[in-house]
Amino acid sequence: MSVRRTVGRLAAPEPGWSVGADVVVIGSGIAGLTAALRLRGLVDHVLVVTKDVLDAGSTQWAQGGIAAALGPGDTPEQHERDTLVAGAGACDAEAVRVLVTEGPDAVRELIALGANFDLHPGGELSLTREGGHHRDRIAHAGGDATGAEIQRALIAAVARAPEIEVTEHALAVDLLLAEDGGVAGLTLHVMGEGQRDGVGAVRCRAVVLASGGLGQVFSQTTNPSVATGDGMALAYRAGAVLRDLEFVQFHPTVMWLGPDSLGQQPLISEAVRGEGAFLVDWEGTRFMQGVHELADLAPRDVVAKAITRRMIETGHPHMWLDARHLGGAFWETRFPTILATCRRYDVDPVTELIPVAPACHYASGGVATDVWGRSTLPGLYATGEVACSGVHGANRLASNSLLEGLVFSRRIAEVLPSELRAWVDAAADLHQPWLVDGSCRRALQEEMTGRVGVLRSADGLRSAGHALEELADTPAVTVDQDAWETTNLVTVSSLLAEAALLREETRGSHWREDFPERDDAHQSGHHDWWHAGGVPQHVFRPAAPTDLTTAAR
Repeated sequence: MSVRRTVGRLAAPEPGWSVGADVVVIGSGIAGLTAALRLRGLVDHVLVVTKDVLDAGSTQWAQGGIAAALGPGDTPEQHERDTLVAGAGACDAEAVRVLVTEGPDAVRELIALGANFDLHPGGELSLTREGGHHRDRIAHAGGDATGAEIQRALIAAVARAPEIEVTEHALAVDLLLAEDGGVAGLTLHVMGEGQRDGVGAVRCRAVVLASGGLGQVFSQTTNPSVATGDGMALAYRAGAVLRDLEFVQFHPTVMWLGPDSLGQQPLISEAVRGEGAFLVDWEGTRFMQGVHELADLAPRDVVAKAITRRMIETGHPHMWLDARHLGGAFWETRFPTILATCRRYDVDPVTELIPVAPACHYASGGVATDVWGRSTLPGLYATGEVACSGVHGANRLASNSLLEGLVFSRRIAEVLPSELRAWVDAAADLHQPWLVDGSCRRALQEEMTGRVGVLRSADGLRSAGHALEELADTPAVTVDQDAWETTNLVTVSSLLAEAALLREETRGSHWREDFPERDDAHQSGHHDWWHAGGVPQHVFRPAAPTDLTTAAR
């Protein structure tokens, strides 16, 4: 399959400028800015690079909130159980324990930094519930603008920190490696004017990847346009291990805008169902009743599959979300952003049903890390959606993503300063440069959506692999950002499709129509991908399921 074509460096001009920094943080969402803020004062120079402007990543789009055991009667142990169950046996138990035990203090620190969460009249946090949670533990801001408020607070804190340098409109092209295979720097393409313009080199002693996910491999996604899998592809080319790429979460309630709508689609937060909205089919039947004990608040993979099944059974392109009973006043105070979005597309959720269908939302896999954010490559750390810390397993629990970025970025800052590599020169990169033409992107997205989306099969996955191989053989006419991003999309798509083919079971967000059951005896474990000496490598690492003993407590 096309995996064999995913190794090499991106074709790019030779660097025309160079700078140095102790640590380079790639990404400016909650994970990247938290890492930068925690590292200031611990290292001499932190450089944050982001492909667009500081607030253009996925964090600002997070509507529902951030999950932590902060409410009366809630405990980290209960949060742990819900996370492990949602993860369908594929979570790393130690990583989950870290997440839920350190999460409450991390959220309190975020509040102290200046993030304004919604409060009850008495001053305590207003907490709600989302899919898979058995407690009200989702803290939110601005009703349904949690991510935007968190991003605002973090950007304000960075503006007050002169130790942190920021370079916007900068695409990370490739890592520069030392003779020992560890990080020596990276190449950037900066779209700007003046001293730093075009491709340049940054010498550094460590890199923190916080570049987000890969949602743009699909035709419809809740992810912004910058989510082209750059960090995962960059890490893979450098020799770091990628893990669990087949586990892509499809959010069940994404607003359906029509069959020709492409790119970023409006998310209808799970919190709407947490406040009492429910799903119905075209006959008005509440089809989640009896599917799961939590009905409309079941984990996302369960709801997405139920919607997809009903769509297949009825031949309709979407189902409906009914939130009319919540009332206009409630909508305006609790979900003002979603209300405005719906009305912008001529749907008034106060009086009308909302058309919804599953769409790509979150990559549970990514760059494999330990519980301190270390990748398998010396000097490379990863946090947030680009990473596979193990906390999400086969299906992320709602509102755990922002928490993961907070917790593991704080942990990276605890260990990185004492692990800084010496300043070393980059070794010569002898890999063959490679670049796919940017015109291939639409065909790639259609192939991934049609054959590697919510419902998968061996025939479809093999067909996708062959199609991706053909796309990988389409050389770029022009060396530009479109070609770099498209090559990154081909890289992660090829690995994702191959991993999905190898996982012959249905688990969490990975749904195989030809293997409809979960198979702990043969499939419990993780697919790891990396390369050595220019040759792609793969291994399946068996692991006992982590949800069974917890579910029995």
